[in-house]
Amino acid sequence: MNVRVSPDVLELRKIFEDQNTKARQGGNPDRKERMNRLGRLAKIVEQNREAFVEAIAADFGARSREETLIVDINACLGTISYLRGRLKKWMKPRRRHTSIWFLPGGNYTIAQPLGVVGVIAPWNYPLHLSLGPAATALAAGNSVMIKMSEAVPQTAALLQRLISENFDPSVLAVTLGEASFSEEFASLPFDHLFFTGSTQVGRKVMSLAAPNLTPVTLELGGKSPAIVDTDYSLEEAARRIAWGKLFNAGQTCVAPDYVIVPDGKEMAFAKAVLEGAKSMQGSEGASRHRTQIVNDRHFERLQRLVDDAVSKGAEVLREFDEIDGRKMPLTLVINPPEDCPLMQEEIFGPVLPIIGASSIQDKLVELRHGPAPLALYYFSKSSSQRKKALGITRSGGVTFNDVLLHYLQDDLPFGGLGASGMGHSHGKEGFDTFSHHRPVFTQRGLGNFTGTKLLYPPYGRLARTLIRTMRLI
Repeated sequence: MNVRVSPDVLELRKIFEDQNTKARQGGNPDRKERMNRLGRLAKIVEQNREAFVEAIAADFGARSREETLIVDINACLGTISYLRGRLKKWMKPRRRHTSIWFLPGGNYTIAQPLGVVGVIAPWNYPLHLSLGPAATALAAGNSVMIKMSEAVPQTAALLQRLISENFDPSVLAVTLGEASFSEEFASLPFDHLFFTGSTQVGRKVMSLAAPNLTPVTLELGGKSPAIVDTDYSLEEAARRIAWGKLFNAGQTCVAPDYVIVPDGKEMAFAKAVLEGAKSMQGSEGASRHRTQIVNDRHFERLQRLVDDAVSKGAEVLREFDEIDGRKMPLTLVINPPEDCPLMQEEIFGPVLPIIGASSIQDKLVELRHGPAPLALYYFSKSSSQRKKALGITRSGGVTFNDVLLHYLQDDLPFGGLGASGMGHSHGKEGFDTFSHHRPVFTQRGLGNFTGTKLLYPPYGRLARTLIRTMRLI
């Protein structure tokens, strides 16, 4: 039986074959070529920043211009600049220790490209979460294919056009398509596949990559908690958490998902969060600076989560009652039941459960026994308490006394743990993710003699003495 394959899928496979051929024949692009590719990528972002701002706003229906500039534009340019500044050092061979028994031989590793890297990008930060990993993979010398989210069609089409005008598709290409197309993409025999998205979809991506033994990096999510200890100002913590929860309307994988505060302080903290949100509105009110929920489906999902919690006895405070399109108000849910969907699913929106705890330390211990979140936020003035929290808990990354900011550090690795992901991006660790660190041993000796020859058979008294000695050194 003949199975009809769509033209889009045929084009996808052709791009992969062209990139695969180039990767196998072109081998290892030198630093000059890698720097050139990164420079062209930065130029695309810099020269088209206003077009990207407009496209992303159109896809969201309303997207704060400043938020797009901070995370999608500036973060992209910052990542590329960081990579260019460190590429020479990272490409150098790295000397490694050589056992005394194999001297005067020597060891080193050399970072070489994996080949063809696939990047499946999400919709919430469509530029940075596509070009960030792509730039790192290019810095490592790979060819890259990007699959953009179908939820941001205008941004995806713009990026595809600009990349095609500036790059040979055998080096860098952007592909578009619906969910079924994403499955075809993930099924290609990449040398590495990088996915950012939900834990549920991450499992499916991993299963699609498995038949090809394609290694994967999964940046997922989970329920990232913020914990405010008794020694920290509720008002100051509330303001910082409000900013993190409102940024991009909470549609951020490392957004604080819920807050734990000392028992009896829930309502005081909630009111402080609303005051903090109010202080960030400006004279023109909240609407000017707010991002919409990306589409009706996600908006309705958030409403259902809140309605369910209310039906089970939770108290709700809202920033404002009138809703402008899909600009959802910051919604605080006080002590929802632990088994309600709001406390089981990643929220991904401006809804913030606030939980009272009789013992903050006991809550930290509880967190260790659940799925590891992508981020942990702990507010305490005590360095010893912060150190203790690090030892007790598990998470992908940590920010103390603030939220989100560990993600924006180019020199810190970023990644999840368990249900929140695997592998790293950002920093040297990101470069290493997309590199094969090839081990090399060089034999040296005096003429034709090497120490290893003392261990060649037939094994006599000298060899046996050396073997016994090797156990002791």
